[in-house]
Amino acid sequence: MSSSRISEPKAKPLPAGVWTPVITLYDDTPEQGVDHGAMYKHCQHLVRSGMHGLVYLGTNGELALLTREERQAILRNARQAVADLGKADYPIVAGISAQSTAETVQLAREASEAGADWGLLLPPSYWAKALSTEALLTYFGDVADASPIPIVVYNFPGVTSGVDLDSDQLAALASHPNVVATKLTCGNVGKLTRLTSKFEPAHFGVYGGSSDYLLPTLHAGGRGCVTGLGNVFPRATSAVYDLWAAGRADEARELQDKVANAEWACKKGIAQTKYGAWWPYLPLGDEAKKWTVETMRVLEAAEDALLQGK
Repeated sequence: MSSSRISEPKAKPLPAGVWTPVITLYDDTPEQGVDHGAMYKHCQHLVRSGMHGLVYLGTNGELALLTREERQAILRNARQAVADLGKADYPIVAGISAQSTAETVQLAREASEAGADWGLLLPPSYWAKALSTEALLTYFGDVADASPIPIVVYNFPGVTSGVDLDSDQLAALASHPNVVATKLTCGNVGKLTRLTSKFEPAHFGVYGGSSDYLLPTLHAGGRGCVTGLGNVFPRATSAVYDLWAAGRADEARELQDKVANAEWACKKGIAQTKYGAWWPYLPLGDEAKKWTVETMRVLEAAEDALLQGK
């Protein structure tokens, strides 16, 4: 073990494995209210399929489109769904991102009250060019100081006006006792490796932002990933991790190849992810529908085989 590894173990580290950033399902009405019945069933399906944890109110969960009341109701519904499966302690992360420290802290408190175990937090981005390293570190530090739940730093430049936390900034955040992990949707494996070279998982967990590079993440010392494809193929995506953890490297690699190709459809947008999960988001043209199904079909047999226990 490298003597350069730093930081102290955290009181509540994020569990390892594959996590699904759960899509938010809406009623087919002009008001487009949240369909809690469908989300209850979807939650239980993901848990029964072997998913290691669930993330609500993230990018796939459309946090920015939901009211505070809707966010809390979604979390309470999820907590009830897992409790009804006899898994009251099942791990749930909630998106708590906002532009101000005060609102973010309020969202963290409300998420905790509604049943979330950790908070997933993007950097602020309203005035991206004015955000110095000091401002970013202060923001995360102030939120972590006040949050009743541990913080997972969410780095996704695509939704934060290009704000991209580097490995030095993330390493500085990792020293906070209430900052336990990061989700790297930037896809930067070099950044991931620099972080895993400095921190043991109990000190600061590093997770990929999709499953198409899950094995590289694990080989570099990462803890797992958060993948939108889990909404469509929860058994196959979680099985990549399970096979790797069981020492079945060749099988894990074979399944990883299929997962990487199927996830390409999710990278095109949330409409494709929801269509793959058979819950239309926006109308897709016939060509887009055909391409999505054909791209994801590479994983269909593997998912069915896992369902049958083969």
